[in-house]
Amino acid sequence: MNTMEITKFVGAICGALLVFLLINLVSNGIFDTHSEMVAYTVEVPDESAGDAAEADAAPVDVAALVAAADPAAGEKIFKKCAACHKVDGSNAVGPHLDGVVGREAGTVPDFAYSDGMKAHGPWTPDALFAFLADPKGVVSGTKMSFAGLKKEDDRANVIAYLETISQ
Repeated sequence: MNTMEITKFVGAICGALLVFLLINLVSNGIFDTHSEMVAYTVEVPDESAGDAAEADAAPVDVAALVAAADPAAGEKIFKKCAACHKVDGSNAVGPHLDGVVGREAGTVPDFAYSDGMKAHGPWTPDALFAFLADPKGVVSGTKMSFAGLKKEDDRANVIAYLETISQ
């Protein structure tokens, strides 16, 4: 290889590098990548104040709510649960829920429960009421990805429905 070929090779590399640098310079001019400064800040209320107010609230009488609940309305609300749970005795994405009220958590055969669910205890109406409000908060490590039912009446109706299929 003579010096002329080496010069061509080095010139080609320098030319390609120059083209890439120019493309980068032009694209940075066209597309601004700098983040904009926030013109104003939004004040977010402190959530701990709301948590303290909830903690001071009177405890809910779950038995009275479930006694006054409507199982037919619970069956309609249960359709959210039916995406993962069945009531015919067969498992789906989640375990079957027939007979769930009063049953020990994590005991349905042929279903792989999390360790947190296995250690949870029996599914009393009070336990179901709390779990349906915040599944991940009540049973840490649960595989259930459902966000929960926020309305107390909805939870009571679902529990009333589950009691009818648990008999």
